Amino acid sequence: MVNQILKVLKKKPELKNNQKQINKNDYHLITEPKEIDYWIKEAEEVGEVAVDTETSSLDPHQAELIGVSLSTKIGKACYIPIGHNSKKSIDKDLVLEKLKPLLEDSSIKKIGQNIKFDFIVLFKHGIKISSMEDTMLMSYVLDSGKNRHNMDTLSEIHLNHKTIAFKDLVGSGKKEINFSEVEIEKAKDYAAEDADITYRLYKKFQKSLKDEKMVNVYETFEKPMIEILALMEIEGIKVDPKFLKILSLKFEKKIEKIQKEVFKISKKEFNIASPKQLGEILYNDLKIADLKKTKKGSFATSASVLEDLAFKGHKFPQYILDWRQVSKLKNTYSDSLPEHINFQTKRVHTSFLLAATTTGRLASSDPNLQNIPIKSEDGKNIRKAFIAEEDHVLISADYNQIEMRILADLADVKELKKAFKNNEDIHSLTASQIFNIDIKKVNQDQRRKAKAINFGIIYGISQYGLAKQINVSNFEAEEFLNAYFLKFPEIKSYMDQTIKFCRKSGFVRNIFGRRSHFININDKNFNIRNFQERAAINAPIQGSASEIMRLAMIRLDKKLNEQKNKKTKMLLQIHDELIFETPKEEAKRISKLIIEEMSSVAKSEQHTFSIPLTVDLNIGDNWGALH
Repeated sequence: MVNQILKVLKKKPELKNNQKQINKNDYHLITEPKEIDYWIKEAEEVGEVAVDTETSSLDPHQAELIGVSLSTKIGKACYIPIGHNSKKSIDKDLVLEKLKPLLEDSSIKKIGQNIKFDFIVLFKHGIKISSMEDTMLMSYVLDSGKNRHNMDTLSEIHLNHKTIAFKDLVGSGKKEINFSEVEIEKAKDYAAEDADITYRLYKKFQKSLKDEKMVNVYETFEKPMIEILALMEIEGIKVDPKFLKILSLKFEKKIEKIQKEVFKISKKEFNIASPKQLGEILYNDLKIADLKKTKKGSFATSASVLEDLAFKGHKFPQYILDWRQVSKLKNTYSDSLPEHINFQTKRVHTSFLLAATTTGRLASSDPNLQNIPIKSEDGKNIRKAFIAEEDHVLISADYNQIEMRILADLADVKELKKAFKNNEDIHSLTASQIFNIDIKKVNQDQRRKAKAINFGIIYGISQYGLAKQINVSNFEAEEFLNAYFLKFPEIKSYMDQTIKFCRKSGFVRNIFGRRSHFININDKNFNIRNFQERAAINAPIQGSASEIMRLAMIRLDKKLNEQKNKKTKMLLQIHDELIFETPKEEAKRISKLIIEEMSSVAKSEQHTFSIPLTVDLNIGDNWGALH
């Protein structure tokens, strides 16, 4: 999509909104500490300043500060070298001493592109940036689903300007150098450009947010999260490396056991991780299925292909899936998590990504803690490695069936709303409706099938997908879905209206007004179109759930800051769950506070829910014990 937009821009070289051509004539290298005073004074007069830090690493917790760039007017910027291997570098302590009052002044806006990174870097140096604005998040609110929100992409799309590439300065591979070794004039052009582009984008997005009436989404759900998430990342969570080492050995034995079963069926050893060798066994030797190939001509051995074959009763593809799952857990978590333990804090500091999904849901990376399986015993074992500090406990607070509650509220599903108000078992109710029996006579198998339909509907499940999930024929799955929509017609109406609206407008809105764009909703390719339709059905539900979580985090952060005892920390946000660390003696009081604040989001300035939001809370010494 970005390429399509860039092609359009190339056809129209004239710049929109009378945007000035970008040049570097007014980019300045600061070589004397007293020169910084001029820029501070100008920032104070203007009331805003674009800020960007240059560092030795993309990991803000490990990064050394190499320089700071500022921009106070469009086209005007400076670079202050701090950690360069050059005589022109200025004393770091002196520079930070000068910048600290400016960066902490709440009356002056500090504008950044992914400013959470700069907040963490400067926080380590005793500076807590206040009054932050973020062009990445402004773009995210305006164009979620349309394009990426990194500076290089935004500069080309909105300013018709190609920025200096980082790799052109530092190189790549074995020849890559540290930014501190970059020639200082080149570093100045690169860093000052970053600040200038950020300032230009801010001015543009500021107007767009007003014009498109999206200011409230940005101000309410994005800006407050910058500092909250930054402080969560800085806090991190303790991990037990000894436990992980034992777990890796267990996974290794499990992998070996599965391999034996695989080789027993294949009657020869091969590299299970090789799609080519696996394809040879699957299609040529065992002939489990008719030959399937990818568009590039290689054997089709993806998870979906193997799941289809396993669904038909073949043991071999199921063993491969099991092997992959355990291998992934070992490689991604039990082997790798110890490498992420910060040697200074002895804790793991994940990075929360604010602009990585179409719906507003947070993601995490380095390490990714969002994808640890929650239902499997292996996933639970990995969670056991996340532990509380001595004399502390972890608290898990999880919204109960939040997406089903949102669907009931969003689509005004009377039967579901009534059940939630009466605190009934929603899956048993669904089973009684679609199997047309008394709720007291619903058995576990019927409830399991109803649960699969309830959660599947949220993600636009097909009859084939449902058939696979609950192990019935396509015909039976279709009958279940038809019965479901007959009993809950409001849900079918919601789905149809959502797709119709999205086809016409190219986006959907969640309860709170956030837009998620689906630019391929009218694609000629059935598979692409179908995927976009299902995503469009889900986005208002998942997006509203993520918004509820953000409001809860904002309220809890405020409440915890008001507490005289500030030993309780919010550590992680994983989908519908929040993880806290608190002293043992505080656990009971804090638990009550958490439940009150999370439940209270049901009634907010933004939206009042017609049904209650309930919270499941658990306390334990490790994350695994909380589920």
